Amino acid sequence: MLLDTFLEEKPLYYTEIDYTRMPRVYEKVKAHFNTAKVIHIVGTNGKGTTGRFLASALFAMGYTTAHYTSPHILDFNERIWIDGTNVSNKALESAHLKLQSILRQEDSDALSYFEYTTFLAMLMFNGCEYIVLEAGLGGMHDATAVFPKHLTLVTPIDYDHQSFLGTEIEDIANEKLQAVQKNAIIAKQKHKAVYSVADEIIALNNVNIIKLNAYISADDKIRIAEISKKLSLAQYLEQNLSLSIACLNFLGLSYDVKHFDNSKLFGRLTQYKKNIIIDVGHNPLAAESIVKALEGGKYTLVYNTYKDKEYKKILQILKPIILNVEIIAINLQRIEAIEQLQKTLTDLELKYQTFQEIDESKKYLVFGSFSVVEAFLKVDSE
Repeated sequence: MLLDTFLEEKPLYYTEIDYTRMPRVYEKVKAHFNTAKVIHIVGTNGKGTTGRFLASALFAMGYTTAHYTSPHILDFNERIWIDGTNVSNKALESAHLKLQSILRQEDSDALSYFEYTTFLAMLMFNGCEYIVLEAGLGGMHDATAVFPKHLTLVTPIDYDHQSFLGTEIEDIANEKLQAVQKNAIIAKQKHKAVYSVADEIIALNNVNIIKLNAYISADDKIRIAEISKKLSLAQYLEQNLSLSIACLNFLGLSYDVKHFDNSKLFGRLTQYKKNIIIDVGHNPLAAESIVKALEGGKYTLVYNTYKDKEYKKILQILKPIILNVEIIAINLQRIEAIEQLQKTLTDLELKYQTFQEIDESKKYLVFGSFSVVEAFLKVDSE
């Protein structure tokens, strides 16, 4: 069975997750994975860009490097990047056949979409010197957490996926920080409670969780500013760049500004066209970063939302930069009922209409989720 067909039979989303399944299966097949130096990335926002900054720099420095990220926007191949490029369909099919020969049938059938994809990626990463491994939505219970880690990078932690991670910031932070095996570098945090949880885990688990600034020198700050200017990075993306550079310093690797020339990840405050900015953000922290980056501008927001997102809060945050909202149709069960979204927009006194086509005279911000960006790009390609 081809990979696409195989994965189509697995649901993308779950109301409950069996957190014992991935560790059980891994114990049976771990001899087939040569994990080299795994840099595990956990957090709420910035995992993808931090990972791509780091992986791109490592590859530019001459190391065979892999990056696993999720979800994808248009093509599944976006999730699995090796030495500067997304893997080919042929390579994916070959790895799928090999993974099928390794796994027991009952395990192959039982694994979730993300669990199977994680095994698939890690099998393809055999032989790489560095593996940049981005967690999905969690930390210690995430499918990526079963693999031995050389270092964990912790991006900003905020409220998201509360039905799985807990409703309090302490619960969310604990889930993510418990993924640390030995050493971690933690980015600047919005919530002080995250640092308190980190201190508890340091004492409880005998691990090192060190603040980013400990690995950033005055010279690093100069080069970070130069790279940011060169790549036209917003402040929050510059913070993700700083975390990747702190990682390089931890690893004892010397870097140059040019090593980051090809490190931007599509869909993260991307100037898609002269009048269109797209961003896959989907939570309040992402909205705050967008507003700060686009302060002073006014945009037509192309938007839709999942039921479980704090979309009223997100729209309140975005309101200062929004002229009006155009709701883009997305045919997914997780998407909020149109009537509920319209009511929220009315309550917030935001004008809205249905998105039909791109008007060259308007300035657009496409934001809300990977699904929103995907739907928009498909319309634009028609």
